[in-house]
Amino acid sequence: MSIQTRRFAIGSGIGIVLVAVIVIAVLFRGGGDDPDTTAVVPSPTPSSADDAFIPLTAFQARVLGFDVLDEVALPEDNPYSDAKADLGRLLFFDPRLSMNSAVSCATCHQPSQGWGDGIPLSFGYSGAVHWRNTPTVINSAFHPKLDWDGKALRLDLQAQGAMKGAVAMNMDPVMLEERLRQIPEYVQRFEDVFGPGGPWFDNASRAIAVFQSTLLSTNVPFDRFMEGDETALSDSALRGLSLFTTTASCSACHKGRLFTDQDYHSLGIPEPEEFLNDPVREITFRYQLHARGVSEEMYKTATDDPGLFLVTKNDTDFGQFRTPQLRELGQTAPYMHNGAFATLEDVIDFYDAGGGESENLDPLLRPLGLSDQDKADLLAFLLSLTGDPIIIEEPEFPPYEVIQ
Repeated sequence: MSIQTRRFAIGSGIGIVLVAVIVIAVLFRGGGDDPDTTAVVPSPTPSSADDAFIPLTAFQARVLGFDVLDEVALPEDNPYSDAKADLGRLLFFDPRLSMNSAVSCATCHQPSQGWGDGIPLSFGYSGAVHWRNTPTVINSAFHPKLDWDGKALRLDLQAQGAMKGAVAMNMDPVMLEERLRQIPEYVQRFEDVFGPGGPWFDNASRAIAVFQSTLLSTNVPFDRFMEGDETALSDSALRGLSLFTTTASCSACHKGRLFTDQDYHSLGIPEPEEFLNDPVREITFRYQLHARGVSEEMYKTATDDPGLFLVTKNDTDFGQFRTPQLRELGQTAPYMHNGAFATLEDVIDFYDAGGGESENLDPLLRPLGLSDQDKADLLAFLLSLTGDPIIIEEPEFPPYEVIQ
């Protein structure tokens, strides 16, 4: 590279940085003199009665890190194919992947319930119940970690955990393989997708993961706004977007294309009464504590879900849970890791009050002092993150046959 070319490249780089600095300065002018001020700077509430209110533009929202969904990037060892996705669709709905042949992935992830189950604490295997709320699998292919405590690092590993889990599908991998081998259509489909041999448990989970990667938000008003449709968001939703990124400070944790920082926070969410008073759920809770290696004292005395602590065993992680995406909120009530809040209005009230009580309460939480109009505007914006329902009918399953 010539000296002149180097000077031009350096000058261009400096110019880009200066432009970015100017844009951010314009967006957040008046943010104060505190050198520790973050990108989310409180500002006066954008009241609906304020004629001077100027909503954020799509360009400004993009500068803040928000955008439409990107393309799904599957692991190199599990690339996409239509045949694999179609096989995964069959397996996702097929209850024969559970030990009692009565529970499928779709039992808890129902298309009609936003690919959740619509109840505070999830269904469990026959004779048991689950201990956490079922998160939606829509857009799950974008998450680097899954489950409320982030213990699953890939979609196929999450599917394996659900199939083997004692309070989920309770399936032995070898039994699953034998069942699939007694279904000639599955044997042929696995051979077409993965090659001869099998079917194998790991490949079943890979097919399910690829199917789940096709479940993506579509026709989302916020995305249409970001793509230039100035009519996609109502005036109330635009005010809510400004609140979301300023006074309410929601974007401190809910950021990016999925509106999540993919991190963990302790909010002091109250445990629902059925979690504390139902002996069958208590069995599941104590079983999880024991199986995941907590101390004898914690096993006997814990009353709250330890969350991330069960993965890391770090005391500072007790009660922390993964920040959920905000896309599809309109389809996925109730909310939080334990389904404590039935409505988005309940969620907004909880944050407005400054969260709950916890030894590790996140320092970002503080009372907000939102007005009724503010709350209505925030609700309008949150609902603008919901797209069209993704309805897939339960397929007809291939039958067992005696293998000659």
